[in-house]
Amino acid sequence: MRLLPRRRVLLLGAAAAWPWPAWAAPADGARFAAFLAGVARAAGAAGIPERVTDEALAGLTPSARVLALTQAQPELVETWAAYRAAHVTARRIGQGRALFMQDGALFNAIGTEYGVPASVLLGIWGLESNYGAFSGNFPVLRALATLGCFGDRPGFFRAELLDALRILATGRVPAAELTGSYAGAMGQPQFMPSTYLRYAVDFDGDGRRDIWTDRSDVLASIANYLRAHGWRAGLPWGLPVSAPPALPTDETRPLAAWRRAGVRPLAPGRLPPDSTPASLLRPDSSSPDLFLVFTNFQVIRAYNRSNFYALSVGLLGDDVVG
Repeated sequence: MRLLPRRRVLLLGAAAAWPWPAWAAPADGARFAAFLAGVARAAGAAGIPERVTDEALAGLTPSARVLALTQAQPELVETWAAYRAAHVTARRIGQGRALFMQDGALFNAIGTEYGVPASVLLGIWGLESNYGAFSGNFPVLRALATLGCFGDRPGFFRAELLDALRILATGRVPAAELTGSYAGAMGQPQFMPSTYLRYAVDFDGDGRRDIWTDRSDVLASIANYLRAHGWRAGLPWGLPVSAPPALPTDETRPLAAWRRAGVRPLAPGRLPPDSTPASLLRPDSSSPDLFLVFTNFQVIRAYNRSNFYALSVGLLGDDVVG
């Protein structure tokens, strides 16, 4: 009989005693244990200390709730009007204004450092976690392991689980604090572990990149992400406009060309230079709303690849900051 490595014996041996949920077949226990054993081997090959991996994976069980939430995602065709009404609310605008007034110096400091305005930071922060009021309470390790083994994107979530172990290996974030959404998005900015490793920053210099409870780290990490994805300081994301019928919404022109074609801002304000590339965007076919969007709009979409999301970030932030 071939002897298994110590760590794999540990993981497989624990499987028999795990309290498997009703949906799980007996084979699922062995499958999950084998998955964790493979993750442990990969972690060792990546230089993650064995102690960190053993402590993090010991006793993990798959989460029936995570799988249920993943599998129950509705195939909805939501209109822009409904999305905007649900996300850009008077309550959320009021909360954002209070926070902006309370922490204006922090927003100014981050804007100076990263070139990202308070309006966009507030828009993303507000949409992602309602300004930190709720960022998810799922144990990230368990969620990622469940989806890495049983989800429909196993490679992605397995890689994110390894990155979560890398975070633990730094010794700066205890496993108990590694919480987030059912899909493993963490903290107030809803960063996946790989995003945390690349873009989270310790803005207040306390030695921790704390995107869970430290507001300065949360906002600076969002700003750092946007700057790394090409944010152009001083350029707006876009603006609501009116336009003659039948203008194309699938091409980019200099701002001056759109103005010659009859596109007009709905409110007075400072516009970027006439040479600035811009696109005309109608959120959906039933909407009367039109927006002229610039390259920073696409940077917001790097955070969440939805036009509705990016428009709501811009509109919410503009309403908050004025």
